[in-house]
This record gives sequence, structure tokens and C-alpha cells, in this order.
Amino acid sequence: MPQETDVTIPVADLDHPPKPPVFGERQRFMLLLIAPAVAALIFFQIVPILTGANASFRDWSLHDPKLTWVGLKHYIYVLTDPGFIWVVMPNTIFFMVVSVAASLVLGLGLALILNQKFPGRGLLQTIILLPLMVAPVVAAIMIRWMFNDQFGIVNVVFEAIGLPPQPWLAQRWSAFSVILLADIWLWTPWFALLLLAGLQSLPKEPFEAAAIDGATRWRVFRYLTLPMLRSVMVVCIVIRSIDAFRTFDIVWTISAGGPARSTELFSIYAYIEAFQSMNFARGSAAAMIGAAVIVVLAMIIFRVLNRWVEVSK
Repeated sequence: MPQETDVTIPVADLDHPPKPPVFGERQRFMLLLIAPAVAALIFFQIVPILTGANASFRDWSLHDPKLTWVGLKHYIYVLTDPGFIWVVMPNTIFFMVVSVAASLVLGLGLALILNQKFPGRGLLQTIILLPLMVAPVVAAIMIRWMFNDQFGIVNVVFEAIGLPPQPWLAQRWSAFSVILLADIWLWTPWFALLLLAGLQSLPKEPFEAAAIDGATRWRVFRYLTLPMLRSVMVVCIVIRSIDAFRTFDIVWTISAGGPARSTELFSIYAYIEAFQSMNFARGSAAAMIGAAVIVVLAMIIFRVLNRWVEVSK
């Protein structure tokens, strides 16, 4: 009778099974899939940012690029420029606050309307979303012609009802109002679309309980809809605030920062310094300062709004 042999498995092998390789076939395939996106991000985002940051510390005039190191010279110039401190940055903050607040309120109102069932809701939703299909430059050109002081449709209507025509784009606050109108018209549907998606994702049970208790529409909105929708609103406000801070195309097309730099925003200032004054280094320094400002503002806005959401829970 053959003798049986005992086969023993080391305890260490059971406690510590072999680990899969860090870059196995699956991991290599995943890296291969994201490689094009990473390459595009590096060449079109990271490299330009690094180039601009490098240029901001050098004497980099486009007509005579010496590329000599000048340290913080351009940063000091921008931060001590009265036009940047007292005109550009206040205009940018004011534009961001008013545009985001107005678009949020109007978008929330439209979302509440579209969340109801009524005849023609699909047609109304299509009409409201039309601004999202228009390029910002095209919309800005249209608004500029509408408010033209000689043959714009707005002054034609004014004259028809007996009011004198107005030089809309020749005065600071009227020109700023036209720019804000164009920006709000373009971005209100974006808020409405995201907030409508948030409304449709809310649970039905609290609203059914409120209807049974006989709560009014205002109390339902105040104590149910708004608190449950605050997280969506925070995301919308932060994303839109960052985008509003760097707005360029609408302002440049309508007023180009005029009259007399009175509607100039941060992005217009950086563009003029870099490509009209031919000082790429100074424009890059302005862009770096603006980037730092919007990072700080975004963090403050997010922290404040996030605390607002946490307190409401």
C-alpha cells in the first residue's frame, strides 16, 4: 500500500496572497484610453499656463522680446495701476455678482414654471432654451445693433412711444446695463436647465405630506423646495461665478471696454496689455493676478455657500 504524503501550505502564503501588478494589462489599457485627453490637457492648458507664468517674470515685449528676468516688476505695475485697482477689479466683481444673482433668480423662476404640468410646456421649454443655442459673440453683435443710438430697434421703440432716443453705448452705466442684459439673457437658461433637473430629482413624499397638511405654495417653496435644492444651487453659483469672472467675448464685442475704459473687465485689461500694448509679460502678470483672485473668491464662495447648506440641514 503506497504511503500517503502530507502536503503543507505555508501560512504566510495564505495570509499574504500575491498582489496583482501595478501596471497590468487592465491598467495599461485604461492609461491608453485616457492618454489623448491627458495629452490635450498638457499641450492646451498646462503648457500655456506655464509659458504665461514664465513670461510674467521677464521683459517680454512682443516687438522686442529680450526675455531678461525682471522678477516682480510687472506684478507691482499691475497692482499699483489705478485703472486696474479702481476700475477693472470693481467692474469685474460687480459684473460677476449682478450677473450670477440675476441669472440664478430668473433661472429658478423658470425652473419652477417648467416643473409644472400645463399645455404647451414643451414649446415654452424650447423657447427658453434658445439662448443656449446662440454663440455668445453672435448674441453680443445682435444686442449691440439693437441698442445702436442711431438706428437700433430699442431707440425706434422709444421714439414711437414719445421718448427721446438714448446713447446706450456712449455712457458708462447704460453700456454696462446692456452688457449685463446680454450676459443674463445667455446664462439664465443654463441655470433653469440645471435647477429643473434638480427639482425633478427631489423626492415626492415631503411635497405630498405638505399638500395633505394644507401648506401654501410659498411655505412649500420656503421650507421644502429651497432647502433641498441648495446643494444644486451651490454648484451652479460656484461654476458660473468662475466663468463670469473671466468673461471676455460679450464685453469686447459690445463695448470693447469703453467708453473710456469704464466697462473694462479683468480679461479685457489683460488682453489690451498683452496684444494691443504689445507687452506680453505685463498681460501675463495681469492674467496670473486674476487667476489668483478668482481662486480665492471661488474658495470663499464655496465655503460660505457650503456652510449655508450645512446650516439649513
